[in-house]
Amino acid sequence: MGILNVTPDSFSDGGRYTTVDAALRRAEAMAEEGAALFDVGGESTRPRGTTYGAGAEPVSPEEEKRRVVPVIVALARRFPHVLISVDTYKGEVARAALAAGAHLVNDITGVRDGVGTARAAADYGAPLIVMHALGQPGAMPHEHTYTDVVEDVAQSLAESIQTAEQAGVRDVVVDPGFGFGKSVEENLRLIAHTDRFAALGRPVLIGISRKSTVGAVLGTPAAPAPIQDRLFGTLGLTATAVLRGASLVRTHDVRATAELLKVLDAAEATRQEGPA
Repeated sequence: MGILNVTPDSFSDGGRYTTVDAALRRAEAMAEEGAALFDVGGESTRPRGTTYGAGAEPVSPEEEKRRVVPVIVALARRFPHVLISVDTYKGEVARAALAAGAHLVNDITGVRDGVGTARAAADYGAPLIVMHALGQPGAMPHEHTYTDVVEDVAQSLAESIQTAEQAGVRDVVVDPGFGFGKSVEENLRLIAHTDRFAALGRPVLIGISRKSTVGAVLGTPAAPAPIQDRLFGTLGLTATAVLRGASLVRTHDVRATAELLKVLDAAEATRQEGPA
């Protein structure tokens, strides 16, 4: 899943793809590098804090639709072989994106605050990704004490699955929400226990790409590695998650991630064949 942020303020690539032409050029590069899916986002979830400053500003549904709908229309025409998801927690944005040609909805609130995205997905027969997070998007970090972060997140995702299915969604994907309201240690535990989320019986998506936990591990929490130096750390965590059951990877770095997954898949295929 290649990330395509059509926002001015995303933490890694804000402002780079805010026009349709720029978005198409980026999408073409990602498709050539191996992306099977474009994830189009019109509202940043960049958290406030020492790392990213004031955090992302909320965006109205009208402005979010203005950003994403023309891009989705253009992507659907240019790349009919690539799936498109819309990264939104607003029902009316999800509905407009699906009408424009998107194939699935990526809700980072996990339908916790309303089922608008789920109803839109259900009406269009589209899959819905439900992610675990706390509070409002862009307002992280949150002060929260988990009893057991893995079990707490798994239970929350199970509730999101139930809510989505009750709204009529047939295909649900789960995302443990790496980097959303969790400490460095808690984020690492989520990746180490990806198999727990796979046990929910739904595909697992992971979004690790260039996040601050990677920077903290490569540097220190007080002096994390710069965003541009987080690729290899991201790939290491990606491999860990995939070997433990993740089946979708959301990334800024498509070529490197696609090559990693190709090698992992080849190695796993020989293991499953058993001895000659």
